[in-house]
Amino acid sequence: MEFVKNTWYPVTWSNEVDRSLTRHMIANEPVVVFRRQDGSVAALHDACPHRLAPLSLGTLIDDAIECGYHGMTFDCSGQCIRIPGQEVIPKNATVRAYPIEERYGLVWIWLGDPKQADISKMFNVPQYGQEGWHAVQGGVLRIECNYLSLVENLLDPAHVTFVHKSTLGTPAGASIPVNNDYGDNSISVWRWIPDAPPIPLFANFAKMTGQVDRWHYYDYTPPCFFDIDMGTCATGSIKDPEMRHTGVQMHSCHVLTPVDDRTVLQYWFHVRNFRVDEPEIDQELNAALEFAFKEDKIILERIQQEQERDPNAKQITLGIDAAPRRMHKMVQKLIEEERQHLNTTANAGVAT
Repeated sequence: MEFVKNTWYPVTWSNEVDRSLTRHMIANEPVVVFRRQDGSVAALHDACPHRLAPLSLGTLIDDAIECGYHGMTFDCSGQCIRIPGQEVIPKNATVRAYPIEERYGLVWIWLGDPKQADISKMFNVPQYGQEGWHAVQGGVLRIECNYLSLVENLLDPAHVTFVHKSTLGTPAGASIPVNNDYGDNSISVWRWIPDAPPIPLFANFAKMTGQVDRWHYYDYTPPCFFDIDMGTCATGSIKDPEMRHTGVQMHSCHVLTPVDDRTVLQYWFHVRNFRVDEPEIDQELNAALEFAFKEDKIILERIQQEQERDPNAKQITLGIDAAPRRMHKMVQKLIEEERQHLNTTANAGVAT
């Protein structure tokens, strides 16, 4: 399976990176990550070029990794700086070093062409760190399914009524149609549910009672980044959807890291505009959100098992599948553009 490489993937939470060497698999690429003495994060391809021993099994000496097999030592740029018993260091004694950024409490890596590593292309949450909003680090969920199955799930508001009955959904949403807005590099799937009971999450944590209007906006950026804008207000109190920030609102952010063909890591955090001075509810609210995400995990892993059991099983298409179909085309387009770029670069190298 091919993955999009010219993008920023989350590696792990920043507070989990220290002076130890840790191995991470991202889109089938092994990476070793550690924190330099100056506090910044470094990432190298996790395989010594001699016998492919994982560098993560080695020893960190100052800001260089000594391979645990034969002692070859590599600096943060991936250049070999020492070979025990050998003065001459071959020019090809290198490992790949990856661009790294830290944002939203996460360490992000760029697997593609380093010349295209543009921080302006990073996942963006404008409310994060702004006055009137409270940001909360969430968690990470390992799901044994293809990452695109999880992307499909997060582009599908219709399942919320049936899968998340105790947290994110109520029966009132079952018959409300879904709207799709498409951009060149984005998809927004949304709906408003008028004059209905609040979802359990907002009833419990935002203290919403009576009848309300509520909304879900699933804003997607390929290959696998989501800002899910969910909120509620007293019935009829918000006439213009662009003013929904005046109601009770939460952005539940999901940034996915494909591990391999059948495993994905779902990192999540949220920012909210209610009870912003009450961090004591953060842990309980996170627990409720994690409970909901684990409901998806159960279904997605069973779907993966069924797909592997019978790869040719017939699957029908419904109207709610329009956005997921569009998503697949967008991801495939990015992969094809990267393939063409690599071919162009390779041909230029041969010509020179």
